[in-house]
Amino acid sequence: MDRPRGLRHEARRRAPDTDHRHPRSPELNAEPADQIRLLDVQALDVRLSQLAHKRTTLPEHAEIQTLEADLAQLRDLLVAARTEESDTAREQTKAEQDVDQVRQRAARDQKRLDSGAVTSPKDLENLQHEIASLAKRQGDLEDVVLEIMERREAAQERAGELAGRVESVQAKAADATARRDAAVRDLDAETESATKEREVVAASVPADLLKLYEKLRVQQGGVGAARLHQRRCEGCRLELNITEVNEVRAAAPDEVLRCENCRRILVRTADSGL
Repeated sequence: MDRPRGLRHEARRRAPDTDHRHPRSPELNAEPADQIRLLDVQALDVRLSQLAHKRTTLPEHAEIQTLEADLAQLRDLLVAARTEESDTAREQTKAEQDVDQVRQRAARDQKRLDSGAVTSPKDLENLQHEIASLAKRQGDLEDVVLEIMERREAAQERAGELAGRVESVQAKAADATARRDAAVRDLDAETESATKEREVVAASVPADLLKLYEKLRVQQGGVGAARLHQRRCEGCRLELNITEVNEVRAAAPDEVLRCENCRRILVRTADSGL
């Protein structure tokens, strides 16, 4: 008489199944020790996944990204400040040249006035008027020079401040990069060690069992085999009902069982609660 539908054996009782929710697999048997070693493979695969996730989510990655964004912005501001400093330097040189030209012209006119060479009252009046105009022009230009100097000094101070901030952020970025690289080296070394261990353990598992496990691991989000612990599948965390428990008890030790709910390979151990 057929058993009630419960936890299904991976082995000989399976008939073709039309229920796509519960795919059937061909008969598969493996020694209990081999099935338990499959749990070791699973544990190493979980560890490798954790290491890969940790490597990509190191806090230093976000820290470096933030610092690099800040550094790029500060460098742009520094370039702008230094450009302003350079522009105002040229502007100041030009304004000072204008002042010097006016001063020289005023000096020449004053010399003509003082020499007594100009005797015509009208020419004297024009000369005096020009000297006064040049004096006013010189004063205006000197005010322009002072205004430009103030802007240049402000740009210099701003550039100096930004240069200091750039240097500080660069140091922080270098420190974060060094910490990230050290963490990556440690994780890579641990990953290499776990990978080698995984290769050794996997090589001791029968090929057909390992093939099924790999297929299920891809389908089930990285977990292809689960321990049966106290009548509960550690893959889906669901407890077996009494029918399923009885089927597990009746199954031969070398039969490869599958969880009826999550379809992962279900491995019996001394703590299965049977």
